[in-house]
Amino acid sequence: MRKIFKIAFRNLLRYRRRTVLTSSLITFGVVAVLLFVAVSGSFKNLMIGQITDSMIGHLQIHKKGYVSSIDNLPLDLSINKEGIKKIETVLKQVPEVEAFSPRIKFGGIYSNFTETTNIRLNAVYPDNEFKTVPQLLSRLSDNSKKTLDPGEIYIPELLANSMNVKPGDMAVIIATNKDGSVNGKQFIVAGILGSVTGPGGRDGYIHYDDGVDVLRMEQAETHEIAVRLKNFEELLNIDAVLRNKLGLPSTGDKAAKGDKDSKGSKESLEVHTWEALSPFVNIANMIDIMSIFIKVMLIAIVMISIMNVMMMAVYERIREIGTIGAIGTLPGKILSMFMVEGLCLGVAGSIFGSIIGLIVIFIVNTLEIQFNFGREVFIINASISAGDLIGISVIVIIISLIASFQPAFKASRMEPIKALRHV
Repeated sequence: MRKIFKIAFRNLLRYRRRTVLTSSLITFGVVAVLLFVAVSGSFKNLMIGQITDSMIGHLQIHKKGYVSSIDNLPLDLSINKEGIKKIETVLKQVPEVEAFSPRIKFGGIYSNFTETTNIRLNAVYPDNEFKTVPQLLSRLSDNSKKTLDPGEIYIPELLANSMNVKPGDMAVIIATNKDGSVNGKQFIVAGILGSVTGPGGRDGYIHYDDGVDVLRMEQAETHEIAVRLKNFEELLNIDAVLRNKLGLPSTGDKAAKGDKDSKGSKESLEVHTWEALSPFVNIANMIDIMSIFIKVMLIAIVMISIMNVMMMAVYERIREIGTIGAIGTLPGKILSMFMVEGLCLGVAGSIFGSIIGLIVIFIVNTLEIQFNFGREVFIINASISAGDLIGISVIVIIISLIASFQPAFKASRMEPIKALRHV
């Protein structure tokens, strides 16, 4: 085998220009894929972080059926006091949970005494909410108050602009209670909230106690509990842990056990990750699909390049193949010799591509490329995991071997006499 590698390496050096061009093309493909995966991954993570950390949270817990009816903001699908205590006890038992925030969600009418419009309201405990979605405060305008006390309200920027509202103005919130009666309460505008991608363009925030007063609740109820994890990478594992502790079916068993659970569980809860709650997951999936297509393009570049080079090598060396076949070289060794040449091209391209790709990623991070997302200005922090780096290199090497097989097989099956007659 050592001699075969030596011969293959010598043959590659005999045609240096072709070898360099082919290796360069493979290297360019590897660099392009690594850069795209790193930058698109950074963009995807930034967007997910903005959505989860400024509005949704990593996980949410609801009464069964609430999410499917969330557009109507149903008041009757709320978690009662006993259910809240049960959930809080479970969340405190899971060390990976960093914070959680109970929310009352309802629709209402916002009035500044001259104009009225509809608004979606989230009644929260400010300290819990700011820990669960820490970027919520960053959405506030510069002259907004950074705390939310009873009797105060944060209103969405969309509403503030259309009605010329500013912090310090008075407002009235009118809402329909669970029993169908109407109630209202006066508030002071404490801040203006910038919008984010996904739902939330018309979402306002008030104190939890104010939500209880406006809806005239006899006891505190909650429509959703947002949860923040210490490590976002553990999302699926913690989702399974919470389902188990709450006595809920796993994600895969939900359809099969849903009816049984709804009858046997007193509270009939549901746990949803951010992916089930935000339309941005479709964009995230598109980024993943684009990454797959880019990798497929890399495979095509490598396969076409190496197959073309190996076919030319076989054509130009027909008499040489005939000579080594005539002196008794077995077809298997001839096959191996050409396969090793393709392997060397793939290995060289993947190594140089990985090195140059890491350098380019470092340069991109050094340039600190910025882009705006809502009120936030983000700096692209491109990074590539060791798994992606190794995975792409392995793909290149495997495709190099596959692309080399057909020309190598053709060379190994040549008749020595016919090959020696070739001009």
